Amino acid sequence: MGRPREHAERITGIHPIREALRARRRPLDELRLRAPGRGGHAGLAELAGLARAAGVAVTELSGGAADKLESPGAELRAGPLPELELETLLVELPPEPPRLLVALDGVEDPQNLGAIARVAEGAGASALLLTRRHAPPLSPAVSRASAGAIEWLPVARVSNLARALESLQKEGFWSLGADPAAGTSLFELPESMAAGDRVLVLGAEGRGLRPGVAARVDHPIAIPLGGHVESLNVSAAAAVVLFELRRRAAGPREPRAG
Repeated sequence: MGRPREHAERITGIHPIREALRARRRPLDELRLRAPGRGGHAGLAELAGLARAAGVAVTELSGGAADKLESPGAELRAGPLPELELETLLVELPPEPPRLLVALDGVEDPQNLGAIARVAEGAGASALLLTRRHAPPLSPAVSRASAGAIEWLPVARVSNLARALESLQKEGFWSLGADPAAGTSLFELPESMAAGDRVLVLGAEGRGLRPGVAARVDHPIAIPLGGHVESLNVSAAAAVVLFELRRRAAGPREPRAG
């Protein structure tokens, strides 16, 4: 892989390191591990095998150097994740619908971004759409919060989210905006919007979608809540909406034979 870069990102945690080594979407420089010994984490050997299969240098540390590694004793030094232009993303998306994008409007907390990325990747979303401002970088903290899911999920950055939604609409995408005050329930979403190409737009907690972005959304939808709280946090809301869209896109299930 060549010589390690001077300002490499340091990815920690078994799951983020494993997914970075499996996905191979970022430059991978060096895997540093606690040397094998009694009481070592069983996953470290798996990471070493994945790194060697990817041609990544593996350095085993002991003594004081090993003590500096975060638990459970692994650190991957790597370059940044790639970020695409929207036009490039549209070219690289699979051509067959239904395609599902997740756009974030003002979600600035890395933990929230990581949690949303984990849900989006698990729900089969095609990509994330982030703004250049008011959105966090794809840092190791995001990878850790996503349990490594961000390593697999393409990300595009846009300067103006409202204009990006307009471009997606011209490409045949329906834009859906999560809004607790919307008059339409998620479960009442028209079939054409549930099963076609879609972009789900999520706003920051407490502020929601900005007016210019909300005006560009085709269909605002609300999650019908049955308790006393008035809303869910943004990552929980993302999970509810994304898996409902996944269920609807799959179509009706065949009845089981009796």
